[in-house]
Amino acid sequence: MRLMTALALAVMLVVDTHGQSQSTQPPSGKNPFLKLTEPWPDARTLRQRRAAAEALRLFASEEPIEFTLAVDLKKVNKDRDPNSKKKYPAQLETTAERGAVRTIPVIVNARGHLRRNARVCDHVPLKLTLPASQMQGTPFQGQEGVKLVVQCRSNRSSEQDLLKEYLAYRVMNVLTPRSFRARLAKVTYRDPAGPPLGTRYGMVLEDADDVARRLNGRQVEVPRMPFNSLHRETLDAMMLFQYLLGNTDFSIYALHNVVLVQAADRTMYPVPYDFDISGLVRPPYARPDRRLPIRDVTERLYRGPCRSVEELQAALAPFLAQRDRILALPGTIADLNEGSRNDSRKYLNDFYGAVESGKDLKRLFIDGCIQAISM
Repeated sequence: MRLMTALALAVMLVVDTHGQSQSTQPPSGKNPFLKLTEPWPDARTLRQRRAAAEALRLFASEEPIEFTLAVDLKKVNKDRDPNSKKKYPAQLETTAERGAVRTIPVIVNARGHLRRNARVCDHVPLKLTLPASQMQGTPFQGQEGVKLVVQCRSNRSSEQDLLKEYLAYRVMNVLTPRSFRARLAKVTYRDPAGPPLGTRYGMVLEDADDVARRLNGRQVEVPRMPFNSLHRETLDAMMLFQYLLGNTDFSIYALHNVVLVQAADRTMYPVPYDFDISGLVRPPYARPDRRLPIRDVTERLYRGPCRSVEELQAALAPFLAQRDRILALPGTIADLNEGSRNDSRKYLNDFYGAVESGKDLKRLFIDGCIQAISM
């Protein structure tokens, strides 16, 4: 039934969350829905893929990884066109087994949209393309490429923003394995022909395909997916998690900051990422979409499907069970300063105060809920 619904959507015109009629055919002309019908590998192969993804060295520790990136950073930081695919040669200096330092040629490119805007950030987010055959014995073993979230600016405030976004990933990891893993990094930048340019925090994110392999599935880029075609429990948990963060910067309909993972039984799981424009992080550039009925990202807004009080209470049960562990997380991030820890803990705790009674659930999630097929 889910597959039939998705295939039907592939040939329809639908109205998006902003009221604009759009074709589901992607610009490239390729039909993403065809992947839903591709054959699956056998169960043994799926288990092997899952085991390999779970065992990746990059996410085997919560200690920040340290490495040096030698690249013409001035040139990369001038690459502000979101459609640009320019590639820049670089060298990755990392520690391998037995403490040996390895210098490996890699490719760097700028990525992202908002944070790539020169009026928003001084530094662009990066993607590192890695030569897999040369990564053996390093923390990047098994990786062909990684997304690197960088500090928007070089100051302490931007450092705290990055650490709070890392906190958001940690919170979701506590709630569900259907989440992206992240690891803090201390990155030393160096001009290829000169001295070090400084060391700043970064964050490396798990590859979406590895997320899918951990879930015994595959990533599918299928836009305009309705709520009722997604795994209900995972969808509800994701929507409540976004409410917990105070995050509205995502869309299942447009595949904006959401990845879809299809399991072998055709079940579709939504997995969110990119949490900087949220009440928990609230960097200086964070603003809610002007079409939403909130004026500040610290205001929480539920954007999920309409549920009953009983259904919401069931979906909230894992959140309540992990309350103490989640509220303790800000204290586990070493360089999160006292002010950021207190603010983060208070913002997370405010969520719990708001969802403890059925009366408040009705007011917050039901009375103003908009009946919609997706968002």
